[in-house]
Amino acid sequence: MAAPGAGDPLDADRGKAPFAQRIDPTREKLSPAQLQFMRQVQLAQWQKTLPQRRTRNIVTGLGIGALVLAIYGYTFYSVSQERFLDELEDEAKAARARALARASGP
Repeated sequence: MAAPGAGDPLDADRGKAPFAQRIDPTREKLSPAQLQFMRQVQLAQWQKTLPQRRTRNIVTGLGIGALVLAIYGYTFYSVSQERFLDELEDEAKAARARALARASGP
């Protein structure tokens, strides 16, 4: 019989299944086959979550784009509502008319 915790599928003492330990490939001496297997597993995990991340990225991009367009549109709308340049132009026309009247008057 195997010692407790020595690879049993289900450790009877703790009632938990064994799990993989994290290792640092730079510190551990791993064979090229082990490194290749780690890369394959990481690629499989990445590909598994790719559709979900892609959907989230698209939704985030559309949200940011909508916000930018809303700010851009609001800025144009606000500037088109401002009439201060029209008032300055009216005052300039009145000043020119007064200057012409004074110059041709006496």
